[in-house]
Amino acid sequence: MASEQVFLRPDSDWQVRFDSNWDVLGPFPIHAREQHLLSPAFPLNLSIATDYTKSWPSAYADGGFVNWTKAQSTAEGHLEQLRSTEGWAALQHHAVLRTTVTVHPPSNSKNSSPPQLLVDLKQASYFALRPQEQDISAFVPEWCAGNIYDLERPLPHVVDLPTPPSTKNPTKYDLFVSGDYEIRLFGDPLVRQSEVPVQSITLTLHIQDTRQSLARQGSQDVIPDFLDGYAVGDALGLGIQSTTGWWTAQNVRVRSPSGLELKLLNTITIAPSQTRVIPIEIIQSAPYFDLKDIVIELTFVSENISHVVPISIPINHLQQKASERQSFTATFFYANATPSRFIAIPPFTQGTGGNALPILALHGAGVDIFGHDFWVRSLPQNPVSWIVVPTGRTSWGLDWHGPSADDAWSALEALAIIATRRREKLPDSWEAPSTSKVVVVGHSNGGQGAWYFASRYPDRVMAVVPAAAYIKSQSYIPLTLSRSAHFIDPTLRSILDTAQTPDDNDLLLSNLVDTPILAIHGGDDENVPTWHTREATATLKTWYPSANITYKEDPGEGHWYASVLQNSQVQGFVDSAVSSANEPGDASAFTLTVAIPRESGSLKGWSITRLDIPGRLGRLHVRKIKDGLFVVEPSNIHSFTVPPQHEAYEIIVDDQAVFIPNSQEGTHIQRFAEGQWKV
Repeated sequence: MASEQVFLRPDSDWQVRFDSNWDVLGPFPIHAREQHLLSPAFPLNLSIATDYTKSWPSAYADGGFVNWTKAQSTAEGHLEQLRSTEGWAALQHHAVLRTTVTVHPPSNSKNSSPPQLLVDLKQASYFALRPQEQDISAFVPEWCAGNIYDLERPLPHVVDLPTPPSTKNPTKYDLFVSGDYEIRLFGDPLVRQSEVPVQSITLTLHIQDTRQSLARQGSQDVIPDFLDGYAVGDALGLGIQSTTGWWTAQNVRVRSPSGLELKLLNTITIAPSQTRVIPIEIIQSAPYFDLKDIVIELTFVSENISHVVPISIPINHLQQKASERQSFTATFFYANATPSRFIAIPPFTQGTGGNALPILALHGAGVDIFGHDFWVRSLPQNPVSWIVVPTGRTSWGLDWHGPSADDAWSALEALAIIATRRREKLPDSWEAPSTSKVVVVGHSNGGQGAWYFASRYPDRVMAVVPAAAYIKSQSYIPLTLSRSAHFIDPTLRSILDTAQTPDDNDLLLSNLVDTPILAIHGGDDENVPTWHTREATATLKTWYPSANITYKEDPGEGHWYASVLQNSQVQGFVDSAVSSANEPGDASAFTLTVAIPRESGSLKGWSITRLDIPGRLGRLHVRKIKDGLFVVEPSNIHSFTVPPQHEAYEIIVDDQAVFIPNSQEGTHIQRFAEGQWKV
């Protein structure tokens, strides 16, 4: 369940190691992601001594109780019996793991300050240290998050020891780990021909090296490719960690400018033990071909001390390829502050640009688009469109909600700026308007993201191809085995349920009244059950029996297969959709549904700007009676915007006639205290 990795510094330095034998208590039922709501130490209280002979109640164990065991012990209960009634939700479980960490003092301990640990914990939720052989009655554990998603290029936690170690003898600490089995992370054991879920946890311990005040963290760098000598994007990010002291970035200088200038985007201060990506703006007056590396100097100040960090930045030089597919890494400043990057694939046909819509390709959970190119290679070909592959901020894409969605839209806007620059003498076919509609393609978590984008921003999404998508997280792994549900007040539970409304893609399917959809699922999907796409299709058809949706189920195929997006049906659908002339139909009646107005766009120009009761759904039922006359039925709506028209028109809201003047922009309508709707 855990692997031992030990870091030993020279004899004059502190050393750390941990015991390869682990004590394990569990399993205990929890629902998906519930570990973020419960105590990581559950059922223990780490402020009192741990009794390793005590039994604890658990519905997952034969006889109803579990005991402390060793990591190599067999399962306590028969999960196949639970699964027969509760489904794979019964595989979700929580356990507490414990081992001993020993810190050895240096041989010469004079004036030696207490060390800090670097802890890298993969695929476990949380960890905490507790001193051994000391009074712990007043001890309060400090829990740190583990890298449960096994995100790429992680940085270890810098952890202070709960009590200073002895400078003469080895000091021992208990290390407690919250181990939580998530189907999304570890999958269904049946895929491995096993009934028993196995959690794999990796722990690495180091001693923090404080011999340098500032340390480079190159894994956090954000560097654009250079195309024909020019950076593909104006954002550069360099990872810097402060091991001691507060440091502020003051200046950046290129040793050999050659038409290349770098400028700090804003003032960045790094706290002790913190790592930050320094945002740097790239300014070019000429192409840069000189070297494969750019050597720069970053100057930091701390009180009256100045420190220069020399950095060599590797550059990937590319040249335009006129008639074949190529891809490159482009950068931008997310929220005008944080360097971010995406992969861009330009059109590979020559001619005038701006006609074909870009394709937005959303990757699945755990897909590192820069570490592996299989996702880029698996996308449908299109010679006339840009293909934009965003990160969504992480390889898990934050489920493509909130900041992930903003990152994707920002990548499209950045592409428009990059593609229209004439300094690189880019082909006309590379032009891409920033306000363009898009065709969204996604697989797995990215397929769920495709449903999310299309249902939240229906006027921005021309067509959508969701493949192997789950309908919403609450249905992917049922929440029936919740621990907290046995104790929480029902009204408070409803508030927690409401907090998951952004996941409820099915509640917003009414917004896809005219959107062309090609929904795909493998008939034997072992990761996301096939019924998710069937149910999404059925729900949309319930709203609109004539909805423009095609369901493609591939018999015998699993979660991922090479032809899921590379086949004639997908290719034909995408080729048709990217033509801006193929506008969707004009339904005479539709329903706009919104959960969070700030994270929602318009439908046929109609948008909801404010709800009466936040947290509840808002809906606008719109019926076109004739040219110039609409009937609108609002539900939980305080204000909304109607689309601009060449001529004035009238809408009837709650039996009130509201005159809409001729306008080049949308008109805002609000319900006032007396219940009247006014412009």
